[in-house]
Amino acid sequence: MARKRYTQEYKQQAVAKTRRGGISLAQVARDLDINQNMLSRWRRDLEKNGSDAFPGEGHARDAEMMRLKRELTQVKKERDFLKEAAAFFAKHLK
Repeated sequence: MARKRYTQEYKQQAVAKTRRGGISLAQVARDLDINQNMLSRWRRDLEKNGSDAFPGEGHARDAEMMRLKRELTQVKKERDFLKEAAAFFAKHLK
């Protein structure tokens, strides 16, 4: 099952509903059909980071991960090439 993705605006609006008087966090979570713990985490993040909260959906982290995977693949190819070259020269220099 795929994870749901929520926009920054949606998260901010959900947190804003929890701040209105007369409705509990649990009720807001039920009304929006989201987990109460997730809504609580959004609220803490917004209180802690203000307008910098919810910077995105992890795209920067994903891009970095992909870059590192490509780099690792390249380094492995270079390592394997050097192993083969060392074996070749060791064999022919005897």
